[in-house]
Amino acid sequence: MNENQLPSVAYFSMEYGLHADFKMYAGGLGILAGDYIKGAKDIQAPIIPIGLKWKQGYTDQKIDAAGNPYDTYHNNVYDFLEDTGVKVTVKVRKIDVVCKVWKTDRFGNNPLYLLDTDIPENGDAWITGQLYGWFGEERIAQEIVLGIGGVKAMRALQIPIDVYHFNEGHAALAAIELIREKMSGGSSFEEAWKATREEVVFTTHTPIKEGNETHPLDRLEYMGAFNGLTRDQMERIGGDPFNMTVAGLRLSRISNAVAQLHADTSNKMWKEVAGRSEIIGITNAIHTPTWVDERMTRAFEKGGDLWATHKEIKGELISFIKERSGISLNADNLLIGFSRRAAPYKRSDLIFSQPEIIEPYLESGRIQIVFSGKAHPLDDTGKKIVSNLVAMMKKYPKSVVFLENYDMTIGAMLTRGSDIWLNNPRRPLEASGTSGMKAAMNGVLNCSVLDGWWPEACIDGENGWQIGGGFETTDFTVLDKHDSDALYDTLLNRVLPTFYENKDKWVQMMHKSIETTRTEFASKRMLEEYYKRMYIKG
Repeated sequence: MNENQLPSVAYFSMEYGLHADFKMYAGGLGILAGDYIKGAKDIQAPIIPIGLKWKQGYTDQKIDAAGNPYDTYHNNVYDFLEDTGVKVTVKVRKIDVVCKVWKTDRFGNNPLYLLDTDIPENGDAWITGQLYGWFGEERIAQEIVLGIGGVKAMRALQIPIDVYHFNEGHAALAAIELIREKMSGGSSFEEAWKATREEVVFTTHTPIKEGNETHPLDRLEYMGAFNGLTRDQMERIGGDPFNMTVAGLRLSRISNAVAQLHADTSNKMWKEVAGRSEIIGITNAIHTPTWVDERMTRAFEKGGDLWATHKEIKGELISFIKERSGISLNADNLLIGFSRRAAPYKRSDLIFSQPEIIEPYLESGRIQIVFSGKAHPLDDTGKKIVSNLVAMMKKYPKSVVFLENYDMTIGAMLTRGSDIWLNNPRRPLEASGTSGMKAAMNGVLNCSVLDGWWPEACIDGENGWQIGGGFETTDFTVLDKHDSDALYDTLLNRVLPTFYENKDKWVQMMHKSIETTRTEFASKRMLEEYYKRMYIKG
């Protein structure tokens, strides 16, 4: 790719996962965005990322003495951010809110521009306080700052933009600002909408209709999100209630899902939306230097001893677990890693669903499992899942661990040092699942339901294992029992015998896992695909 001829892309995202200590992220969406802008720096792609400077960021989620999660927040100070000298103003509830623009490229990323309302000029200084915190009005205010403020920041910084890329629906109000600009220059609403569509591309992540953000039109109007448009015009864009994903689909020339199966799911899910853009599949990928241990890469490339290298890294994980939890795991026994958001569809505790089957293996220590994950602060069901995992740790103190306050550090340790990476969502509700890619490139073998990215990568029994055969039903009782049976069958009859009785085959599978994923699921491929299929007009 010749970077001199590439269009410049303004990339809008609510969160960016660049480093564990830089609290600008909550989960997978932010990790993807962080990897994306690191990958852009590596290939010198002209992508200009825009986000919000969160004062507290996402929750630090701790476990209390009774084994239940609770949320804590800290005011973070970052002395490495560069003041651009630029401030822009947006209106929230008819009040001027001034947004200061900071910049950083500290983490090997393209310069990231962050809008900040925590300045003396503002009464509403806390708009950029908590990532995904609070309620509907606060979220709209944050999205006004990200979308409308983000476009204004690009203008004030005098950065020319060819394409506006919205990573999820949070940035949809940026397109409303682009339409307003054109209408203020004399275009009709229809002309402005049509011209804006030609500039915008959109990525959808959430494959559950109820998980896609909506707001009552009255609330959007009261908050100032109409930004000069009429109620009828806003309803035509996003419906009533206003759906941010529907708006993204109607405001863009092309959209993408984040895996091939996810594209099928998304097209079915949104098929009734009139005037929407086509949804293609561009599978997520990871920034290899951030997530893959150099020792494993070196051993793979130079024909070194993969098992000895893995044992060394696994030993470091076991020390890390001891330091964090006080629990000493056995380095010679199978260690399963499972870390992701504690959302019900991900079924973190599925492996415990038939205790009469799994209990002997946990009591003997032949199977050891390390969990980590946060529930959304307002998700009581997710918090019950976390509480259940902590209860399992107390029940099986030598073989089950829950590491509190999941972050990038824990994610990196587990995807490098586990033996198996377990993933058992309700298919087809997993959009992509990049943690499995990190594991695979570290020689950690995936054992996963055929959902998200795994159907594209899995060579069953050669580079990992599939759980079940891609069974789907909307009856979750039936689905959960089917997948529970399939999980035990795969784990006990295929994974365990290979690990304990056929180390040569295990090492062959590690080699195949790295070989089949290291290029296909690296950020360079993803970025090139976005340019060829989304950014450069055909």
